[in-house]
Amino acid sequence: MSIRVLVTAFLVGPCALTPAATSVAQPPVATTKGTFLAQGVGYCSITQLAYQSDPSRNGRLLLAFERKGTGGIPLYERDRGSGKWRFVENVTDQAHAGQADWQLRWQPNLTVLTRASGPLPAGTVLLAANATRSNRKGQVVAEDLELYASRDGGRTWHYRGSIVQGGGKPEANDNHGVWEPNIRILKNGLMVAYYSSEQHKAEGYNQLLAQKVSRDGGHTWGPEHIDVAIPGGVERPGMAVVTHMPNGQYVMSYEDIDGPQNGHVYLKFSSNGLDWGNPADRGTPVQTQSGEWPAATPIVKWLPVGGPEGVLVVLAGRAGGGGDPGGRTMYWNNDLGRGHWWEARAPVQKLSGNIHAGWTQALLLQPDGNLLQVTSSSSPKAPADPGDNVILYASAPARFDRYEAEDAARRWAVQIDDPTASGGRKTRVASAPLGQLDFHVHVDAGGAKLLCVRWQDLGFATHPVLRIDGHTVAGENDRDDGDGWQITTFRAPIAAGDHDITIAGGQHAMDVDYLQIDPAAGQTPARGSSG
Repeated sequence: MSIRVLVTAFLVGPCALTPAATSVAQPPVATTKGTFLAQGVGYCSITQLAYQSDPSRNGRLLLAFERKGTGGIPLYERDRGSGKWRFVENVTDQAHAGQADWQLRWQPNLTVLTRASGPLPAGTVLLAANATRSNRKGQVVAEDLELYASRDGGRTWHYRGSIVQGGGKPEANDNHGVWEPNIRILKNGLMVAYYSSEQHKAEGYNQLLAQKVSRDGGHTWGPEHIDVAIPGGVERPGMAVVTHMPNGQYVMSYEDIDGPQNGHVYLKFSSNGLDWGNPADRGTPVQTQSGEWPAATPIVKWLPVGGPEGVLVVLAGRAGGGGDPGGRTMYWNNDLGRGHWWEARAPVQKLSGNIHAGWTQALLLQPDGNLLQVTSSSSPKAPADPGDNVILYASAPARFDRYEAEDAARRWAVQIDDPTASGGRKTRVASAPLGQLDFHVHVDAGGAKLLCVRWQDLGFATHPVLRIDGHTVAGENDRDDGDGWQITTFRAPIAAGDHDITIAGGQHAMDVDYLQIDPAAGQTPARGSSG
């Protein structure tokens, strides 16, 4: 925890833009894209019901988030196939019922059991959240990470137990708080709670990531095990989120506040969800070839799209290294987190302005193939006030086949903002033999591919040069794409695996928007398994 007091250009066909559009404009800084749901500070969590005793509830979505005040955790639901959300109830603190100084209000995490855990059957909905106690001045002085269970699809909730308790004022140097529960049911049915802890400061850890295991469905919890802990008393790894991948491994995302690059998002991997290696090892940084990286309040999500390995997606509140500081892009990787990452415009285009805008977001792949994103956004009238934040949601097709030029490694090239570029940014590449963009890509399924380059000249005739693993490929055709942009199509067979694709400058300097790789005519994109 970093101390609390502090329109996607998706594609519809090979090398095509959205219907009836010749360019995709970056929304102005003071605008948003998404549908208003409610007032809410942040920390959105979403889950989809399955294994319900009443089959009509299967596919229904549940959503929880933080809001201003002490009235509990607001819970919303949406029926399968519907685009409308409805308020269900406020989930309140049962463990401290009748004690006015306690309230359940922070960091909700929703999940549905896909297998039994202790006495809880598959289909049980879990809600973990942070209950806080306040003094007479309204200052938080204690925390209790609580777990609740619902066996009727979120209609009624029953307190299961306390995961861990903490205390102290969040703004105090000697605070020993606990934050941000994330619940995961392992393959063997064990329930794990990952969380952030400030209870080891005397040992030299400003904040660390820890876990506890429950063998009885969250009623009691075992001893604390430390997952990530950076010595020195400065860095604050926080906000762990864990997901399972098709190779059997688990992946954890977290933020490294006050690290070498403040807020940089890292990944750690585990074969069993319990052993994450040396706690002092930060793990694998999420970063593009050009050095852009997501920062702060991240989530990681595995999506069964593309090839059999699917796609890992990281969402964060902001970015560094030249990335969008408003955190309006998704970082994706189709090689199980190995190698470099790429960006795609997020379905919701939120407004930043305070650090709670985009503070933990929700992402869900829907049965129709669209990605649903729910996140918090600043309000234009009071962007610096998190209490005035709003919850926005939007959907867009889940396509991860576009490689933005600003994410590639650059040689004699520079990034430039441009509202007519697909991600609001482009890369200006010097003329041959100086300028070059290197795209190290992972191809899920081999075969004949169409490689489309969107580019524009600077008033002097030129043309991009494309090479695959050092071999030059001739362009087949050029077509106008509006706003001075051209799309050149290249065709080549590409085997499954890793490849180096280069876009080199021509006779004169040029601007490059993106490289897009699609199956050639007669082939369809592979789809991953959701198993």
